[in-house]
Amino acid sequence: MDGFDHAILRILAVEGRLSVTDLASRIGLTKSPTQARVRRLEEQGVIYGYRAMIDPHQIDAAHIAFVEVKMSDTRETALQAFNDAVRNIPEIEECHLIAGAFDYLLKVRSRDIASYRRVLAEHISGLPYITSTSTHVVMEAVKETGAQPAF
Repeated sequence: MDGFDHAILRILAVEGRLSVTDLASRIGLTKSPTQARVRRLEEQGVIYGYRAMIDPHQIDAAHIAFVEVKMSDTRETALQAFNDAVRNIPEIEECHLIAGAFDYLLKVRSRDIASYRRVLAEHISGLPYITSTSTHVVMEAVKETGAQPAF
């Protein structure tokens, strides 16, 4: 990947619906080579999809909580069972295996604190191999842009 590829990725990470013509003019190439580069990045799996960014306030999902999860078992089968179960809870927006004082960090979206409490009690607390959770409620989302290349 060269500088043009990196520029394409930086721009598309923020403006995924940008036309190839506009993208080409912003990176300093013509349409055909730009289109070929985007196609190659897609075929190589570097770009693996496009999605709509949805305003959580508009869909009643503005409450964010981060949940630290400690596990009773961290062998591969236990981690896989936990991972599979997490994927079935729509309020869990992100799940990350962590190296540190706890095992997983979850990002949970809900309507409000009462809704979050129900998700915690009815879903998260019942996930396999959990020994404890600790919740951190977000007061303000200062920066939330999704995955963007750091180059």
